[in-house]
Amino acid sequence: MNIDAALRLLPNRRDCLQAAAACFGASWLRSAGVAAASETSVEPPASPIQSCILLFHYGGPSQLETFDPKPDAPAEVRGEYASIATSAPGVFVGEHYPRMARLMDRVCLVRSVHHPMRNHNSAAAEMLTGRTPTGGDLELLADDATSYPTLGSAVGFGLGPRAHALPYVALPYTMFNVVQLPGQTPGILGRRHDRFQIQGDPGHPDFRVSTLDAPSGRGPGVLPARRSLLERLDQTPVGGSSADVRTYQQRALDLIGSESLRRSFEMSAESDPVRDRYGRHLLGQSLLLARRLVEEGVNFVSVFDGQHNGQEANWDSHTNIFPRHRQLIPPADQALSALLEDLESRGLLESTLVIALSEFGRTPRVNGSAGRDHWPDCYTVLLAGAGVRGGAVHGASDRIAAYPERDPVTPGDLAATVLWRFGIDPAREFEDPASRPFRLADGLPLTHLF
Repeated sequence: MNIDAALRLLPNRRDCLQAAAACFGASWLRSAGVAAASETSVEPPASPIQSCILLFHYGGPSQLETFDPKPDAPAEVRGEYASIATSAPGVFVGEHYPRMARLMDRVCLVRSVHHPMRNHNSAAAEMLTGRTPTGGDLELLADDATSYPTLGSAVGFGLGPRAHALPYVALPYTMFNVVQLPGQTPGILGRRHDRFQIQGDPGHPDFRVSTLDAPSGRGPGVLPARRSLLERLDQTPVGGSSADVRTYQQRALDLIGSESLRRSFEMSAESDPVRDRYGRHLLGQSLLLARRLVEEGVNFVSVFDGQHNGQEANWDSHTNIFPRHRQLIPPADQALSALLEDLESRGLLESTLVIALSEFGRTPRVNGSAGRDHWPDCYTVLLAGAGVRGGAVHGASDRIAAYPERDPVTPGDLAATVLWRFGIDPAREFEDPASRPFRLADGLPLTHLF
């Protein structure tokens, strides 16, 4: 028998998936992060959303101190905080989330998220792209042109001509862990799908986005004239980098020429009571700016909570977790609850998905330094808006919040859910610069949550 004949006798990937589904069921495939061929086609949503706000708590909040408390567990698991009842019957959260507790009937908690990455950089890449990074589980993993695209870039690509002139904004800074934290770039989608990065505190009196200002000393008729000249010069088709340049030119003209977009960054337009409700801190004012951007029509806004890694810099509480989380949770409770109430009062909550997540959770047992260490094996992600079933809890952790006990969810499933809710087929394929095909997401959308 020659090699070609022998290879034809080997089962292909579809055969293996079908066999695995027959033996273990689709839920096993989902927990392994694999989508069976028969499960990849889903009905598009009846009403696609316009926007998504992704809140990323860099460093890893503890699931036990936030949205998956275990009041009946031993003290070394339960920790120091009490749990409190919420507006959703039978759903309890940590005591330092009183405002979110009152809104839990409008929120869905996914308490069974898991993945294999145990270092900050690789785990951030996994959560922000929905894919296990090809570089493996490395602490100082960095992005490059072959990396998987961040979710905001994937959404902008998937929307195509439906996208806003500014499809993806990230604020209020770029995240770092010695190197730029991976998962923030468009990777193989290319630079034309990169984020519009805001660097600066929206709460500062001098905050402004100078890149959106029209050239100084130019009259109102200058930009249309320049656009007309550019169109006359660009009569012949081009490809490659020239096409990219034209894309950037067109986007720049659209952005500079949009008075409403420029106004959306003017935080002084907000009343003092609204700004006070969000909180006069970086996270609160960043989420307020995110609301202003989705009100303008921006499709995807990432708000990063923590610029650098470290015990006193973000949520990475390896020591003294209880006083440190007591500092971090109240501003998060204030700002996130304000965002949900504000979106609802403005009629934007149904068309906007809000998702709060981190790269991983914390160890079930408190360590010898009164902290909790990295734990990607099971933690909680919060979903709100976009027609989500309020008061629902998807999945469950075991009695000490260590591993999924029911309905495990992968980062790929979450990415597929976001794409699906935009009306984008997660199974849609694109090609990288080497013409290799990739799906926008490998997971399965959690359609039953909506």
